[in-house]
Amino acid sequence: MSLMPPPLAILAELTHRCPLRCPYCSNPVALIRSGEELSTGEWVDLLRQAAALGVLQVHLSGGEPTARKDLEEIVAVARELGIYTNLITSAVLLDRARVEALAAVGLDHVQISFQDSEAAAADRIGGHAGGHEKKRAVAAWVRAASLPLTVNLVVHRQNLDHLGAMIEMAAAMDARRIEVAHVQYYGWGLANRAALMPTREQVAAADVVVAEARARLEGRAVIDYVVPDYYARRPKPCMGGWGRQFLTVTPAGKVLPCHAADSIPGLVFDSIRERPLADIWEHSEAFRRFRGTDWMAEPCRSCDRREIDWGGCRCQAFALAGDAAATDPACGLSPRHAEIAALAEQDSRAGEAEFLYRSFATVEAARARRAGPPSDRERREAAATPGPG
Repeated sequence: MSLMPPPLAILAELTHRCPLRCPYCSNPVALIRSGEELSTGEWVDLLRQAAALGVLQVHLSGGEPTARKDLEEIVAVARELGIYTNLITSAVLLDRARVEALAAVGLDHVQISFQDSEAAAADRIGGHAGGHEKKRAVAAWVRAASLPLTVNLVVHRQNLDHLGAMIEMAAAMDARRIEVAHVQYYGWGLANRAALMPTREQVAAADVVVAEARARLEGRAVIDYVVPDYYARRPKPCMGGWGRQFLTVTPAGKVLPCHAADSIPGLVFDSIRERPLADIWEHSEAFRRFRGTDWMAEPCRSCDRREIDWGGCRCQAFALAGDAAATDPACGLSPRHAEIAALAEQDSRAGEAEFLYRSFATVEAARARRAGPPSDRERREAAATPGPG
């Protein structure tokens, strides 16, 4: 009998294929090719295991999940099993017929990402010509199909001054939920930090814009606001605590406590191809490593927030402190907190505007020059002429 409560939700990364090349993409720098992806049957089996475990929601993501031709079958199986389905999409591969087909097989919710309120800026950030207008059209089709819509606005230095217009755009689309999420600096976001980091003045202005929009749109739309960690005093309770409420399954079937966990060296993550989901959730060493509070050192161990923020983000602790067991530097009690504030100031004033676009070509060009994952320098050099994602 399981001693752990079941996970509430699974982030199912169906594929890393995507026509957009967003420079803050949450996918790892080492992208998974289509030939390595789980088959339809393997995803269906995973859903059956998830239902038996007690999972309530599956967030169908990528890359771009609509690049999978079997998406309707996956959604239909989830509906049959009583699992709530949320499609997290860039929307640019959808047409009206497919939106209606997904609604017909039981899709529960759609979340569409937007890069800006202005088409030219949005298409430059996403690296995909015509993407913005296609997203607007798909949003209208989603609402016409009576599907609830969330609009996700990922903000950073190069679009934050347009936040008010972006929120109004989302409200005009009849989005019932608007997510204003500052870039999280892992993977591609970390490689592009100098081009993305907002200034302190921009963050303060954004706080005011969100507060005013919440008051104005009360009763019409809920606005979720994720502040930038580099300007925080307390860390976010990442994923509700490591291995406590959520899990991610990569396109190749690797099961992770969060989407960025694979960036931490020394942890071995099990594959759904080799081990049952319930066994991974309950007994995997990688899930147990930072679960709960026993792993914590000071100041986390004696902090009265230790079961609120759970020590913050392990991936960020590794990225900035070199130790995944360290206090998240976003916390004001961390001995590294001053360093994260200094990095924010340095990068926000850097003046860098060019992006390292996410693409298979960027990664492959760097890999051809050396074995193993490319360094930041090699990724930037390889990105001089990035190919399509």
